[in-house]
Amino acid sequence: MSEPSAIRVLLVDDHQVVRRGLRTFLEVQEDIEVVGEASDGAEGIARTEELRPDVVLMDVKMPGTDGIEALRAIRESEHPARVLVVTSFTERRTVVPALRAGAAGYLYKDIDPGALAGAIRSVHAGHVVLEPEVAEATLFPGETSETRGRAGSLTEREREVLTLIADGRSNREIARALVLSEKTIKTHVSNILMKLDLADRTQAALWAVRHGG
Repeated sequence: MSEPSAIRVLLVDDHQVVRRGLRTFLEVQEDIEVVGEASDGAEGIARTEELRPDVVLMDVKMPGTDGIEALRAIRESEHPARVLVVTSFTERRTVVPALRAGAAGYLYKDIDPGALAGAIRSVHAGHVVLEPEVAEATLFPGETSETRGRAGSLTEREREVLTLIADGRSNREIARALVLSEKTIKTHVSNILMKLDLADRTQAALWAVRHGG
């Protein structure tokens, strides 16, 4: 039986010392391979298309094309990668646009190296990874006990769909997993968003992660 291939990672940050530090640590991980680097969003987009990494580690604040623009472009590209934001910026005005643009995770640069490696593996597996306070304080700032109680209105099937959304599955993949039509899955997703009073799939995934869904 062949060995599983390493997770291919691209580093995108305008500070060379940050990229060097990340590369030094990640290169000793047996299951992670750093395939390239980029110093801004535009170069990150181009390198993603060229190298087709599995996971992109990217800052959000960079000169020229920033991380938010790059996130959108990577998500819409022919070969989209999972993007894990690693940044020093914790403000809601930075976090929310990044997640809405398609980030699969949002971590701070002071994260423990071992935890970062674990986050890369988790994002590669299709999960959403967040700093606890990001989900707690910024994505759902107005959540009340009434909002949390709405989870009880979800049907068993809707809970299954929500769990798969949290795993990063598309509607097509969920339909295949549950042996249902894609149209039926879209209806379930709409019902989940309505019942939980959420705006989109990203918030649904984060809600599920936060509440153990």
